[in-house]
Amino acid sequence: MEPRTLQLLEFPKVLKELSGFAVSEPGAAACLALHPLATAQAVQRQLTLLDQALRWVRESGFRLVPFPDFANFFPELDVAHRVLDLDALFALSLTLEQARHARDLLEPYQERGWDELVEAVAGAPWPQATWSGLRRCLDQDGRLKDESSPGLFSVRQEIRAIHQRCTKRVKDFVLSENISHYLQDDYITISSDRYVLPLKVNFKNRFPGIIHDYSQTGETCYFEPMFLVEINNTLQELKREERVEERKVLEYLTGLIRQERPGVVASYESLVQLDLLMAKARLAEATNARALDIGPDLPARLLKARHPLLALHSPTTQPLDIKLQEGQLALIVSGGNAGGKTVCLKTVGLIALMAFSGLPVPVAEGSSLPLWTDIFVVLGDEQSLEEHVSTFTAQIQYLARVWDRVNDTTLFLLDEFGAGTDPTQGAALAQAVIDGLLDRGAASFAATHFPALKAYALATERVRAASVLFDPGTKKPLYRLAYDQVGASIALDVAREHGLPRTILSRAEQYLLLDGSDTSAVLERLNSLAVKRERENDALAEERAVLRKKRDSLEARYEKERVKVLAEVRELAQGVLREWKSERIGRKQALKQLSEVRERLEPAAREDAAPEAPVLDWADIAPGGRVCYKAWSKSGLVLEKDERKRQVKVDFSGVAMWVAFGELTQDGKSPQAAQRPSGGGVTAELGFTPRIDLRGQRADEALSALGQFLDASLLRGASGVEIVHGRGTGALRKEVHGYLRTAPGVASFTLANEDRGGDGMTEVTLK
Repeated sequence: MEPRTLQLLEFPKVLKELSGFAVSEPGAAACLALHPLATAQAVQRQLTLLDQALRWVRESGFRLVPFPDFANFFPELDVAHRVLDLDALFALSLTLEQARHARDLLEPYQERGWDELVEAVAGAPWPQATWSGLRRCLDQDGRLKDESSPGLFSVRQEIRAIHQRCTKRVKDFVLSENISHYLQDDYITISSDRYVLPLKVNFKNRFPGIIHDYSQTGETCYFEPMFLVEINNTLQELKREERVEERKVLEYLTGLIRQERPGVVASYESLVQLDLLMAKARLAEATNARALDIGPDLPARLLKARHPLLALHSPTTQPLDIKLQEGQLALIVSGGNAGGKTVCLKTVGLIALMAFSGLPVPVAEGSSLPLWTDIFVVLGDEQSLEEHVSTFTAQIQYLARVWDRVNDTTLFLLDEFGAGTDPTQGAALAQAVIDGLLDRGAASFAATHFPALKAYALATERVRAASVLFDPGTKKPLYRLAYDQVGASIALDVAREHGLPRTILSRAEQYLLLDGSDTSAVLERLNSLAVKRERENDALAEERAVLRKKRDSLEARYEKERVKVLAEVRELAQGVLREWKSERIGRKQALKQLSEVRERLEPAAREDAAPEAPVLDWADIAPGGRVCYKAWSKSGLVLEKDERKRQVKVDFSGVAMWVAFGELTQDGKSPQAAQRPSGGGVTAELGFTPRIDLRGQRADEALSALGQFLDASLLRGASGVEIVHGRGTGALRKEVHGYLRTAPGVASFTLANEDRGGDGMTEVTLK
């Protein structure tokens, strides 16, 4: 992507705003380093990573606190014999503590198939030795613990013993000599790393000793009595030994970091990545943004789109629907000045750059874009006095420079292209440029005042016309687009609003009438009709939203009742099956009780059935014919009829049973069979294991179909089922196994043998 494009569309400003949401300097730097990605797969991975991070943060409550920039820290490890100081080690310890906390919080979510997030946070080996060493050697204030090494522990014990000895000797001396009134303080202190007495200056010559320093006021001298000299000398030796032991600990910790450098670096970089993701999340919250669908076959469709920078600073910004229909590659926007044409083009370009960089964008659900690997922009006044080129010349030079790079993955934004020359020639050139872009399969969005280009937009295939709307009464812009029509430029109205003298306006109107090209009345009428239509559409959209909410409420209530009824029926059916298996009731009695349970569902099933099953006449049933049993959606062979009881004995794959005539339909005409979706229903036959194929379905669809399948299998008395989920990445298998662990009717489950599908199929035993 050209730097010129990024600057003109103000992409660096968005990154600067994003960096303000980061909590650390390296996180802010990562925000500023973002750039559009080259492939749809890379973009989708970043958007998937963002979605997983948002859900994880909402559920786990994870929060980052500021951590230092280690950009100059790790190169220090390349210098032989370089030892890291205590401040650097303490900063690294706090950083690793955050990384460890993130890993621990993510661990319970690994079964959800969040592979991208797991890879970003915990993909590298954890530097366990470094982590353990830092925790053992550093206290919460960043100082070395006594227990860091035996040598350090020993020498610090001796230093503490000297302190106690000095304190006792000084107290004995003060009491024996009765000199407490000579001291400025009752306690000994330290000066020049030696134990001394704070003695009043007037009495400094009363006792033999060494004066090390004076206070700032000059009233106190720090006096070392002769009996402390030897002890202080010993203390200095111990201090030297302490520094040696501390140096050994620092060398040891630095060595651990060198050994586990890849893991340490990866843990730090995972925090930088998390900071970037959290910044994206805060940007999404601030602008009510979402991840955009990106794909080569997706349409350019931005619903309720807002310019990202305006959305940040003006939450009430009027959203735009910017969309092309199937097969269209160009949108030409016309209408008056200050109506939002340029903002429309900038919104498309900036949203595309942000989405291709893995950022959330302020659009409504259902929005999408194809992946454009290059975006070229002709925007505003591009004249250069230094290079002696006009606006028109600058546009032509730029177009000539990039034309060879235009292809079917290109977006071209043209704001008033050709406006700097003769209108007739400029319009012709603009039409030719858009024709050339269409021939190369490139997408283009253009803003224009040329009447010829407006007509071109209405008449040309793969091109769509749109007009910015104005209030018919006040002539104020509404910042909305009306599609498949063109708009008036209303230059005179704009001039009148901004105070141009009335005499000039009157003469302009006369010249316009003499020219005979005034179409403002027609275009104003079109604008009025478009405004009316948009307002009616808004009212219909609000009504649809109310109806949709009501429908969702009814569907939720229906689903709740359905689950309740199915649970009751399942419990009754399982009770009957348990009694039959324990031989407390016979087979016929069990079938009778199951039939009674089934009859509880039949009224609703008959009401919902569409179309109704064809009527089966009693006379049509004859031994040797085939009928369908509605309850099981199973066809069988007629063996005999009972005229008195009006029952039919039917053979279902080797198992014969008497069935009431009212439960039968013509073979293959069962409404249940007609309504069952392919690959998602129960394919059970008596004596065989039911099977469901979930391959190719999304996780939520697959689990919904699986729940219905298990319910139906339990009602039909199946003892086991087979679930085909395929191998693939294993994500669907994880979701299925997670569901089976909590399903009430499942006794156990296991993967099939390799000759029956291996890890592509799961065999389930039902209770």
